[in-house]
Amino acid sequence: MIKLPQWDETLINKYNVSGPRYTSYPTALSLRDGYQQQDLLSAIESSTSRSLSLYIHIPFCSQLCYYCGCNKIITRHQSKADTYLDFLAKEITAQAPLFKSYTVEQLHLGGGTPTFLTAKQMTRLIKLLEQHFNFTSTTERGIEIDPRSLADNMLVDLRILGFNRVSFGIQDFNDDVQLAVNRPQNANIVKQLITQARELGFQSINADMIYGLPLQTPESFRQTIEQLIELSPDRVSVFNYAHLPERFAAQRKIKDTDLPSAHNKLTMFKNTLEQMTQAGYQFIGMDHFAKTDNELAVAQNEGKLHRNFQGYTTHGNCDLLGLGVSSISQIGTAILQNQKELKHYYHSIETQSGSALNKGMHLTHDDVIRADAIKQLICQFELNIQDFSEKHALIFNDYFESALVALAPLIKDELVTIIDNKISVTPRGNLFIRIICMCFDAHLQKQINATRFSRVI
Repeated sequence: MIKLPQWDETLINKYNVSGPRYTSYPTALSLRDGYQQQDLLSAIESSTSRSLSLYIHIPFCSQLCYYCGCNKIITRHQSKADTYLDFLAKEITAQAPLFKSYTVEQLHLGGGTPTFLTAKQMTRLIKLLEQHFNFTSTTERGIEIDPRSLADNMLVDLRILGFNRVSFGIQDFNDDVQLAVNRPQNANIVKQLITQARELGFQSINADMIYGLPLQTPESFRQTIEQLIELSPDRVSVFNYAHLPERFAAQRKIKDTDLPSAHNKLTMFKNTLEQMTQAGYQFIGMDHFAKTDNELAVAQNEGKLHRNFQGYTTHGNCDLLGLGVSSISQIGTAILQNQKELKHYYHSIETQSGSALNKGMHLTHDDVIRADAIKQLICQFELNIQDFSEKHALIFNDYFESALVALAPLIKDELVTIIDNKISVTPRGNLFIRIICMCFDAHLQKQINATRFSRVI
């Protein structure tokens, strides 16, 4: 079990820098233009997996949340979803036959707001997927939900369609904070929905929260987390708000003067760590918590946890196929992404026989090795050097010479230890797991020069 992080203000001030979240290695910033359908075919042919995780991106939202950095389209015209489903149907029809030998272990609908779709539209989508892919009775079917815009009886409809997991985007319960980000919601409605989901038999109920939003204070966010704990979700993500107004136009509506200070923001996360662990949740890492009997915590304790573009997961054996605008796939050693803009997605589907792929990369042998090292550290907080060396047929100290040099100051500050042929992240260090992983990242310097990452805490 991962030990609760030890809080050290001096180290936090020293190491609270920006860095990747490592939902993949190399990260999506390494993707390049010029990839197309043939690259997908090659990836499937070279993959050893025949298990599939399906991700479907639904980009529509009826209202703009000022903090949001997702790929979304704000509209109240339901007909736009019908048009989108027409094109998605063409993509599904074109791509699904390539995966006829695969079994779908996991389906996830993200966005945007997937429940922007009406029950009729959602039924159309699910029937289309079931017609073209191999689902089983045990397939995990999850969906992200905005509690504010959920139609009456939609949870019932989702359950009938086979969904067994829901993730509620709550963010904060404080009314002033909600107004400041243009996302007012009624706490009682959220409570009723979670109660209903439990009564309907959803196997996992997740909640997404955000700290660092305008007008939040340590005390207000402590109260929010108290309210959340009362609702007893199975998993919780507590994301660090990254204020990047130069990249996301909606964030320009947030006043810098309304944002909490760096100290207050850190205090919020410190309080959350204490509150969640005292309430019986295991700190999975970075910003994720799970009840100790949840499969995510169990997988971590058994050394079987994985991480992909959907975050921490127990489905590390699966290839990931993303469908819809901006979706990312990871098949074998290839990472491929669809067109990011809706008009370009539509044009590609029409002109490229149902394929919207335009970016990607093929992992080199070095990428595969480094990805495995980063996965071990970010999921298990330790790496057995001897086992790793035998697995990849290398001399660890020679191969990772520059990484070990980069780790040296972190070892000196007791964030990491290397003892008995094992790299271990200490309780002082697991808040800084992203920085530790950065030591093994061969692509990072080019990316730092070209973009801005979120801060690690």
